[in-house]
Amino acid sequence: MKHLEIVQFSSEISPYSKTGGLADVSRSLPRALKRIGHHVSVVTPFYKFIKEKNFPIKKLDLEIDIPYVGRNFKFNYFKTITQDKYPVFFISENSLFGENNHLYGSLDDGLRFLLFNLAALEMIRAFHWKVDVYHSHDWQTGLIANFLKTKYKNDALLNGGATLFTIHNLMFQGPFNWWEVPPEKKDRGKGTPPADLEKIKWLNFTKRAILYSDLINTVSERYAQEIITPKFGCGLNKYLKKRKNRLYGIINGVDYHIFNPRFDKHIYINYGIHNLEDKIKNKVLLQKEYNLEVNRNLPLIGMANRLTEQKGFELILQILDKLLVLPLQIAIIGSGEKSYIKTFKKVQKQYPKKFLFITPFREDLSRKIYAASDLYLMPSRFEPCGISQLISLRYGSIPIVYKVGGLTDTITDYNPTTEKGNGFVFTSYSSSDLLMAITRALENYKHRRKWRNLVVKSMKQSYSWVLPAEKYVALYEKAIEINKK
Repeated sequence: MKHLEIVQFSSEISPYSKTGGLADVSRSLPRALKRIGHHVSVVTPFYKFIKEKNFPIKKLDLEIDIPYVGRNFKFNYFKTITQDKYPVFFISENSLFGENNHLYGSLDDGLRFLLFNLAALEMIRAFHWKVDVYHSHDWQTGLIANFLKTKYKNDALLNGGATLFTIHNLMFQGPFNWWEVPPEKKDRGKGTPPADLEKIKWLNFTKRAILYSDLINTVSERYAQEIITPKFGCGLNKYLKKRKNRLYGIINGVDYHIFNPRFDKHIYINYGIHNLEDKIKNKVLLQKEYNLEVNRNLPLIGMANRLTEQKGFELILQILDKLLVLPLQIAIIGSGEKSYIKTFKKVQKQYPKKFLFITPFREDLSRKIYAASDLYLMPSRFEPCGISQLISLRYGSIPIVYKVGGLTDTITDYNPTTEKGNGFVFTSYSSSDLLMAITRALENYKHRRKWRNLVVKSMKQSYSWVLPAEKYVALYEKAIEINKK
């Protein structure tokens, strides 16, 4: 097997920067690829808040000026070696990444990430770096393939590598998304990206990545099938359908070095399949810490997610009053839309012994909820892959999910007669069907022997990064063959 030189481009990577699952993938996939013999580097922006943390990051002897939109941008480059022994390169430009303390949401996000893509390629060029595969993640890095096939098409060094673009969530396509852009300003997606501020503002990074990348993948097989349809294609389905022979689905993995109740330092008491009594102790300790009713026998439903409509919170609100009269408790942690935060704070005041709401999101507290909960609620309207349901399985918290995307690929409905299945699935996206799924779960929870068997079986399931990493290598090799033609 040839050892590949792979460069991954991502707008976030844990533990340096994180808003969601992309940061976890950006960290864990390189680790898995390295373990099977490949050389992987990650390139990411050097945000202001990273500089403010005490990471061992070294400045490189490289400075590159890039003139664009009538300005001169001065880029500096930094490097660290992660605990997993692969390098991360940080790209710094004060006016783009050093003046605000957030990843996204700036009015000039289009310019910020266009120049990040350019600066990343210029760094590779300056180092005379022979790359086999350029692997871009989500819209923020969607111009890598576009620049390689246009601006750098005659550059023998840069244009020798193959390109793969991974769609983590098609809803996000650039500074503005397809359906938000006036028809007369919609990006055709062809040619070299513009150097005009007005045009950059409306640039569709994802469309350009779809059109120019050698291969495209998304983060589950089901989602790869869904996004070529109008319902899930977010306006780009016809472009994806034209390239469906270049479109693949690979389920994300879970890094069990991080997400594992046996040695997770964030939970109250460590546990595994041989000492599940200690999982119950985690529930009791959470109840005590947050002044819930202390009752080890009450089923606790957990959620650790972004507070958005996509994640099914509208459905939850429609049935919340009905749920809270049942013998259960609910614990939610998350950041997101203000309307949900306001509502959940109000509910917590009404039901202080039954309902716990924590905001903003904190990784350490989310682990406590995974460990304490008996059930994990994930009724997403759409879900490209989903990491939370996979994490919940390892922590013995049985998922309740809608049959969509990666949730379909990973969670099968539990049958108490055969004891097959690893969760509770509802197939119609409605609050009534969600309530029925929760009710089924609560009924099954009463049967303690069978429930323990379900928990043990779920905790034994493996969704490690080993298999996904091997599948990515197969895609890399396929992309290389295509690029040679």
